[in-house]
Amino acid sequence: MKQLQKRRDFVFLLLSSIFLACMVMLNILGITRFIQVGWFQVAVGVLPYPITFICTDLICEFYGRDKANQLVFIGFITNILLLAVMYAAFILPSIPAANLPPWQYFELSSEVFFPNGEVFSGRTQLYDLLFATTSGAVAASMAAYLLAQLCDVRLFHFLKKLTGGKHLWLRNNGSTVLSQFVDTAAVISITFGAAIFAGKMSLAQTSALFWGSYSFKICVALADTVIIYACVRYLKSYLQIDPSKIR
Repeated sequence: MKQLQKRRDFVFLLLSSIFLACMVMLNILGITRFIQVGWFQVAVGVLPYPITFICTDLICEFYGRDKANQLVFIGFITNILLLAVMYAAFILPSIPAANLPPWQYFELSSEVFFPNGEVFSGRTQLYDLLFATTSGAVAASMAAYLLAQLCDVRLFHFLKKLTGGKHLWLRNNGSTVLSQFVDTAAVISITFGAAIFAGKMSLAQTSALFWGSYSFKICVALADTVIIYACVRYLKSYLQIDPSKIR
């Protein structure tokens, strides 16, 4: 029995660690780069995000809604800590320019408008550019993340109860499709709201970013159905837990 409990604790910690690692990667990478993934144009921070929904779905399936909600709130606290450290590093005085390595500075040839509303020009520190790029995205993701993850957990359990624990594919994909829509809409509108208001980004550009990110997330969510089924099949035996009895 003690060995079995160790297995269950280990799997929960593993899923939680993967979840939190993906959240941190999402916020640090953010919109520092936009990439082409097949037909989709997405921010690099989007890449690890679909994995978080696999983790919460598996925790919902084997550990219940309360544990999943606890992880969501821990992730939110992690976001706050990350933003606090980033802001502290931004406001603390830099060492004298003469002591800085050359790659710490960039020479901007023209004014650059960032999503958080800041405008930079001329000689600018690398961290200032990174902070301007990521801080707005982190603040946006905090709000979007809380809404989307709680929505995912609640809908997952609603569909599980509605189907009597059957049709895993329905609750896995159904909860993710809606929660990813909420997340993408919130992130795009909050992150680029200042840029749109200032006329630096058009609605067409914003719409392209939204549908690119959302379509990518949905395709990944549909593809991960095979992964979810494989994980559930293995973990049922490994953890000796019947998911149909978990609430």
